[in-house]
Amino acid sequence: MDILLIAGLWLDGSAWDDVVPELAALGHRPVPLTLPGQGDGAASATLDDQLAAVLAAVDAADGQVLVVGHSAASSLAWLAADARPEKVAKVALIGGFPAPDGRAYAPFFPIEDGAMPFPGWGPFEGPDAADLDQETRDRLAAAALPVPEAVATGVVRLTDERRFDVPVVVVCPEFTPAQAKEWTAGGESPELARAAHVEYVDIDSGHWPMTTRPRELARVLAEAATV
Repeated sequence: MDILLIAGLWLDGSAWDDVVPELAALGHRPVPLTLPGQGDGAASATLDDQLAAVLAAVDAADGQVLVVGHSAASSLAWLAADARPEKVAKVALIGGFPAPDGRAYAPFFPIEDGAMPFPGWGPFEGPDAADLDQETRDRLAAAALPVPEAVATGVVRLTDERRFDVPVVVVCPEFTPAQAKEWTAGGESPELARAAHVEYVDIDSGHWPMTTRPRELARVLAEAATV
């Protein structure tokens, strides 16, 4: 099965470099995406532009696909399920939850000169970054790409309730499945609360398992792709 890999804020398709060969070895076709405005130099890119790129990859695949969204890109993966419920076999969300209709995509950090730059490691101290050594932190920070303002502040629009029938796998890195279930039951993820088929899978890592646990993450995604 084609597995579309969408990295979160500040990352391009190279974020999946260590996961891609592992997925290929497990018999799948990984497709890492570099989104408009996050690796292609399009500073004026919008959230709609990013969604269009994701949908183009969905449409180009032979048969159904697993769409993987990391962190904020969980919303992009869910938007793909909303736009192509008949083509998306399953959605995997790594360390993130889909934003509901009408909410801004990712207005989490200050905008500077029309973009949201990586804010440094301060906001991520604790479980998020506990498994990143200094060398890895330096490398990730140096490669971080400012996210265009029109992406970060773009409004999520969901229109097709068939998305709730698309199976979801919530991959839990810096939090546990029990915490994720509690948050969902408590109203923090209204989209997941309405999803008909949700599975929670634990992975022992921080917020960036594609960097620190690529082999384990590939196994989780390969299992998710077995539908």
